Amino acid sequence: MLLAGAGSFSLNTLAAAMSNAMPLAPAGMTLLNPALLPSGADLAAMPKLANQSIEAGMFRATLTAAPVKVPLLKSGPTEFWAYNNTLPGPLIEVTEGDTVEITLINRLSQPTTIHWHGLPVPPEQDGNPQQPILPGQQHTYRFTLPEGCAGTYWYHPHPHEFTAEQAFRGLAGGFIVRAKHDPLAGLTERHLILSDLKLDQSGQIALNDSNDWMNGREGQFVLVNAQQRPRLRFSAQGRERWRVWNACSARYLRLQLPGSEFTLVGTDGGLIEKPVHGLSEYLLAPGQRAELVVDAGRRRDTAILTGAIYDRGKMGKVAPEKALAILDVDFSAVTGSKLAALPVPLATMPDLGTPLARKQVVFSEQMTMENGQHAMQFLVNGKQYDMNRIDLVSRVNEVELWEIVNQSDMDHPFHLHGTQFQVQSREVDGVVTPEPFLAWRDTVNLRSGETVRIKTVQHWPGIRMFHCHILEHEVAGMMGQLKVV
Repeated sequence: MLLAGAGSFSLNTLAAAMSNAMPLAPAGMTLLNPALLPSGADLAAMPKLANQSIEAGMFRATLTAAPVKVPLLKSGPTEFWAYNNTLPGPLIEVTEGDTVEITLINRLSQPTTIHWHGLPVPPEQDGNPQQPILPGQQHTYRFTLPEGCAGTYWYHPHPHEFTAEQAFRGLAGGFIVRAKHDPLAGLTERHLILSDLKLDQSGQIALNDSNDWMNGREGQFVLVNAQQRPRLRFSAQGRERWRVWNACSARYLRLQLPGSEFTLVGTDGGLIEKPVHGLSEYLLAPGQRAELVVDAGRRRDTAILTGAIYDRGKMGKVAPEKALAILDVDFSAVTGSKLAALPVPLATMPDLGTPLARKQVVFSEQMTMENGQHAMQFLVNGKQYDMNRIDLVSRVNEVELWEIVNQSDMDHPFHLHGTQFQVQSREVDGVVTPEPFLAWRDTVNLRSGETVRIKTVQHWPGIRMFHCHILEHEVAGMMGQLKVV
């Protein structure tokens, strides 16, 4: 049975079912000792979603969202929620120009959707909260990917009020759109999906506590492709192309590889025009992706990929530099021969052009009292999300300049559905800094007090979401609806 969409069920009935969508863990809950989770195994190959179609240019497959028992600990299995019983969900690989048809079967106890994060797909195919797939039902998503959209994307749930829980229980997967002509196709490619895990002392996934709902969830583990500190055998070529996903609910990943440097070659929506060399670190906000080239040089040792301390302004302690000492990288097999220069240009990056309209989005927060306790509200333009309200209106194919303002006390990553945008400038304390290069992005971080200006355009009529990609903040109201006409 296919779910026809929002019109096939009662929103009031669904709202009643959501009244228990945000259960609260007790304050001061004891968490699992991090030493008990195994680490150091070789990085396993990421499972891929098999194409069931033999038709050229067609990718057809099925994803089933369901609970799965995973033998993480000696004490017994841990229950995750997963796509096709794999963590992370199976990697989807297609080529620009392909038609994609994927059926989602919901075996969860909650409504769900699939949001094709960053992909240029019509609104009715993008897993919006207005189109939930109820427990026991299924829905087929179908879209054709235009030429020029090659990049590193991902997929995850987006049901109203359930997104955070479904994500931290494991529902996420990578989605790569390959170019027909890729200037970096000769490099060994590595896929690293970084996710956050919070386990209670019994080894089960912990519920959010009040601190998680206020600051965003950060567990005691950060996993790479669902493994803790896996060992990565570096290519004998001496150079690799890493596609890195930040699939954490709220954790910022300030990536460092001491003794080596990164070269940025791509952002959320694909390759940039020229490589950016000599980076000692790269910051990924929740929801962002990057393509990084890593050169071994003449190293003959073991390097550790770390997530350095990043102060995002949250209340309480800053997350320490921790086991985002997740990656042991062994360069012993590298020949040490001189590496050829990366090609330039990597991609053509035309400016979107003169904006025909302007919009402003303001992120803010306020403290309230609920049942005698303090609670935080997260707001967009002074309001919490309302599924029945349209917040902004745009016109199809009309270039717009958006000014996104962060008036809150902590960082917020802004995400806009259905399109890639170009950051134009950033402003702090009246000082405007132009963006140093053009890039395709669907998520951009805003520090407290910062204003970011972007150019964007929508190509299909319908409703699009825009929100903070700290998932607890999205659930708590930091989301709006854009109607494209």
